[in-house]
Amino acid sequence: MDVPRLFILNETIRNLYFHVCMWFGMMILFATSFIYSIKYLRGFNLRNDIFAHNFAAVGSFFGILGYATGTIWANYTWVTDQGQSLGSILKEPKLIGAAIALLIYGAYFVLRGSFTDIDKKARISAVYNIFAFAMLFPSIWIIPRLVGSLHPGAPGSDSGNPALNFNDIDSRLRMIFYPAIIGWTLLGVWIATLKIRLQLIKDKSLINE
Repeated sequence: MDVPRLFILNETIRNLYFHVCMWFGMMILFATSFIYSIKYLRGFNLRNDIFAHNFAAVGSFFGILGYATGTIWANYTWVTDQGQSLGSILKEPKLIGAAIALLIYGAYFVLRGSFTDIDKKARISAVYNIFAFAMLFPSIWIIPRLVGSLHPGAPGSDSGNPALNFNDIDSRLRMIFYPAIIGWTLLGVWIATLKIRLQLIKDKSLINE
């Protein structure tokens, strides 16, 4: 399917189906993990901790993939076509905020590995997971949009980069973009479900609860 030939982007706009859709899937997976952490703290059922942990793991994996595809996209558009230096790209608020968010979730897994007591690990991890989800919004969605940036949606962003609204996304892109969000999200849920089932099989005592 043909894509609109926007200034700077050209054929690279097809990365919209990967980079942005993976980030949407990441947010949905993190939100699901957040909900299960709250459910665990309400009833202290270890099943909910297992769900929260695995949804966060797959969400982090999608986040890393989204970050990688975004970095590649930036290299071909901002560096190659616009002549931006690598130093200016690395200072991009969106990239820094995304890196901080992923590091916060990385600390979540390090924290889990530092406890041997299952109940203590689950309780502290659930509290930290709620904090990590809350930090996603200022680090990814709020602060980067308040400062100048090349990234879409930020003040001072180049007009050749499409923001996520109906005026900027061509109808031909929307035909693939929205189903791709659903597809990546369902793929993440499927992977998380497989990981959860494997972990429950390993711990048969939880299956019988």
